Amino acid sequence: MGYRVVVAGATGNVGREMLNILAERQFPVDEIAALASRKSLGTEVSFGDKTIKTQDLDTFDFTSWDMALFAIGSDATKIYAPKAAAAGCVVIDNSSLYRYDPEIPLIVPEVNPQAVHGYAKKNIIANPNCSTAQMVVALKPLHDRATIKRVVVSTYQSVSGAGKEGMDELWEQTKAVYNPTSDVPPKKFQKEIAFNVIPHIDVFMEDGSTKEEWKMVAETKKIVDPSIKVTATCVRVPVFVGHSEAINIEFEEFLDEDEARDILREAPGIMVIDKREPGGYVTPKECVGDFATFISRIRQDSTVENGLNLWCVSDNLRKGAALNAVQIAELLGREVLKKG
Repeated sequence: MGYRVVVAGATGNVGREMLNILAERQFPVDEIAALASRKSLGTEVSFGDKTIKTQDLDTFDFTSWDMALFAIGSDATKIYAPKAAAAGCVVIDNSSLYRYDPEIPLIVPEVNPQAVHGYAKKNIIANPNCSTAQMVVALKPLHDRATIKRVVVSTYQSVSGAGKEGMDELWEQTKAVYNPTSDVPPKKFQKEIAFNVIPHIDVFMEDGSTKEEWKMVAETKKIVDPSIKVTATCVRVPVFVGHSEAINIEFEEFLDEDEARDILREAPGIMVIDKREPGGYVTPKECVGDFATFISRIRQDSTVENGLNLWCVSDNLRKGAALNAVQIAELLGREVLKKG
């Protein structure tokens, strides 16, 4: 006996990846529905070795469906998630809409699985921001051992975080560099992304930080520990898939780099590749298609009393979005619904 599962936004980057991962991980599905907007109605999407046609999100009846994985953005989620939740279908939402609602759990299964039991207040569970998800997987086991005081993170975020339009813009601008008759002005990004980096993701806030940077601060506090101080600088880079982060961590207690390496090797969802030689680390291109969060360049920070530096890389379409949502679905099934 399996689950009746809905994927809303099934024709987008994350929605397609959700379908792929549900099939790859052999999630116990009895029936699956792929939903899309009217303009994408009838589009065929893959689910394992099957092909299914998308149905209309606007008219879909969520009654008797067990769970719905949403990848449709905040505006549409505001309309359809309450409908699904009211019909008894548990929503696992990938947008930012519900992440900061104190009555809705924000979950990374390797970090705070116990939070899943809070889903019943609104029948909704939030998926974190892609850059936060991979970072907290690395922070949690180290925090359990030596208590983190402060985190300074600089991100190197791929264009897929901005959806298909972002990937297309990088591709078209890169081609245009080599064609003197072509000009592809920025549309999705604020400046040209090809052969460039842009220290601006999401909107600017009053204190000078961007919304993406604020998200990393707020979400780390909600998922791991509200007492951790976090400061972030989020940067878009000309990479198609895979987010990278340079993370500096200050602890309450001393933590030796060798012990940190051992702790991370044993931690769920993490792969440590850390050789002090050319190529002995992971780059975003190498992590594409993988479920793991990769950690490299683990070393002491001698400028503070109890400090470590590390390099963190993950496929943002997987761990940062689709995989984490499917892992939440697995957790929900295992701990609460108990059908599969």
